[in-house]
Amino acid sequence: MRACLRLTLVCLLTLAAAGCTGLPPGVKAVDDFDVHRYLGRWYEIARLDHSFERGLSRVTATYTLRKDDGIRVVNRGYDAAAGEWREAVGKAYLIGKPGQGRLKVSFFGPFYSSYNIIALGGQASQGPYTYAVVCGPNRSYLWILARRPYLDASTLARLTEQARALAFDTDALIHVDQAQTSGAR
Repeated sequence: MRACLRLTLVCLLTLAAAGCTGLPPGVKAVDDFDVHRYLGRWYEIARLDHSFERGLSRVTATYTLRKDDGIRVVNRGYDAAAGEWREAVGKAYLIGKPGQGRLKVSFFGPFYSSYNIIALGGQASQGPYTYAVVCGPNRSYLWILARRPYLDASTLARLTEQARALAFDTDALIHVDQAQTSGAR
């Protein structure tokens, strides 16, 4: 009986973990994704609020290749209330169909969540992507990223409208203060 209970618990945890690497209904990840064009530093332009980023400004995410074909993720932001930088280091791996902009990312050991790239900017096969829109497994997670600390108003408006059309609560977006990013490491 105890073994059956243990097996049931393992199955439930596996199903719960698998649900964390999905896509919100009606949302599609980009195709023809080139991970090498995605590597490097990104600046967070806007996000939906979450406790792990609450109060942070000057937020960046840096992606580099790992030896195991994964991606090292370093998220960094300035906590003005505490007067200090906060940093989280994680790992990510491509999931889904080949060429699809989907990753699973973990900052907490064996627990992964989805990182779905739903919009990308930059000319095909020419240098790094210039902007990205990323969501998690549901519509509570949304980020707009750019290679520079700012994004021109028309592009930001277009990306926000695309997210709104996919039923993300874009009225709740926090526009990240990227002032003084030259001091960011």
